[in-house]
Formats: sequence, structure tokens, C-alpha cells
Amino acid sequence: MLAAALVAALRAAGVDAAAFKPVVTGLDEPEPGRPADHELLAAAAARPATEVAPLRFGPPVSPHLAAELAGTAIEPGSLVAAARAVQAEAVVVEGVGGLLVPLTLGYTVRDFALDLGWPLVIAARPGLGTINHSLLTVEAARAAGLDVRAVVLTPWPQRPSAMQRSNAEAIRQLGRVEVAALPEVGIEVAQLALAGATLPYERWLRGRASP
Repeated sequence: MLAAALVAALRAAGVDAAAFKPVVTGLDEPEPGRPADHELLAAAAARPATEVAPLRFGPPVSPHLAAELAGTAIEPGSLVAAARAVQAEAVVVEGVGGLLVPLTLGYTVRDFALDLGWPLVIAARPGLGTINHSLLTVEAARAAGLDVRAVVLTPWPQRPSAMQRSNAEAIRQLGRVEVAALPEVGIEVAQLALAGATLPYERWLRGRASP
């Protein structure tokens, strides 16, 4: 949802923005009332879904296993080339699960992000457990040399609890990272654009993050 909101907001602001997701799994078990990730990204970017996600699998499993079950293998170099070939002023790439999810047993989402060399924004939930999950992801990203621009807590409630507010502040201080919030948002492009416009994405697009 975060990636789609960013793409929609960029396009609403007049930027020719595109979306890319290297692999989609779980198409056999769609979430009721919600399009698949690559379909939502495609709507936000006004591009074909097949262009947004070159690899699509049915089982709701890790990409490496989904490819194995389909009798094929994921070629990391092809995915990197496909992402770099997207023609747009700005390209928002949505990950697949977490940074250490394997695209193959020798190549993770983090490796993919490193090969692209683009800045990273981490999406995290605002509730219990998010401090540990978020800080581990920030550390794993920085340890590999990735440029972490922000952690975005979503869906952020209209009236956050004391715990949720504390979680955001703890991540900010302990992770030495900017923390932003994205509210619950619908699947319509206009709704995505309005939600994305509340994020300081222009700052994330400039310069290098300070640890």
C-alpha cells in the first residue's frame, strides 16, 4: 500500500512515476475486496500489471519456493535489468516480504536492493512488536550499505494509542531514522494519492540520509 500511495502521489504532483515489483506470490489466495499488489501498483502508475511485475506465482509462499513449484528458476540479473529498464522520472520498487526474503536461496530482496542501489523506505506496522522488527530491518539494511531514508508506520490510526506513539518515537531515536505515518487508505487511485501526499517523499528523493 505504501508503494502504491507514493506512486499515486507523485503522479498527482505531475511526476512521471512508475512502479515495479520483482515477484508476486499468493495469487491463488487473493484477499477479498483488494487487488493483488501488482494490480494496485499498476492502477496507481497507470501501466499494465504485467509490466509492473514480471514474475507472478499462485502459491502464497516465498518467491524461491514459488518458482520451484512452478518448475522454473528466478534469474536475479534479469529482475535488476527489468527494474532499470522502466522508463520514468521516478520508479518506486515494492519489495517482496522483508529484506531477507529469498528470491533464490543465494539471493535475497536485500541483494536485489543493493544491486539497484536506490534509497530505501521501510514499511512497518505500528503495533506491538514493531520496534524490534523495524530496528532489525534498519540494521540489516545499513549493514549491507543501503541508504535508509525512513520507516513508515502503516496503517496509522486516526487516534493512535500511547503505545503506537511510543513505538514511533522509539524507532526514531534508537534507529536514528526518520519515522512517518501512513493512514488506512482505500484502493482507489485518488485515495492513494491523497494519502501519499501526506508523506514527505520529496525529502526522501533528495540527497543521502544522515544516520
